[in-house]
Amino acid sequence: MILLLDTHALIWALEASPRLSSTARDAIEDTSNTVLASVVSAWEIAIKRALGQLATPDDLEGTLVAAGFSKRLVTFADVRRLETLPAHHRDPFDRMLIAQAIEEGASLVSVDPKVARYPVHVLW
Repeated sequence: MILLLDTHALIWALEASPRLSSTARDAIEDTSNTVLASVVSAWEIAIKRALGQLATPDDLEGTLVAAGFSKRLVTFADVRRLETLPAHHRDPFDRMLIAQAIEEGASLVSVDPKVARYPVHVLW
């Protein structure tokens, strides 16, 4: 299974937070699954760090690699998919993550109930 982590799921997975559901944690820790961390989440984290709203590792990329997560860049296909999405969600980061999950054929690991309104498999 391919998993794409929503930003909060990414942070909670790296922190081993109890806020991450056991279903999500089990899927992330299952070595037969491919776990993707999007540059979109890194961008969102960088903005929130700069605003003093979030504390995360200084070397986020290195931390992701050490955790065994694969990096997912943004493609033009993702942008085209984003243009077709209905406006159920106003958060631009979440909308791009949804587009990426659809393009990748991935399950989006997210607690956000708005995500389920899109044609994407949500795992929580």
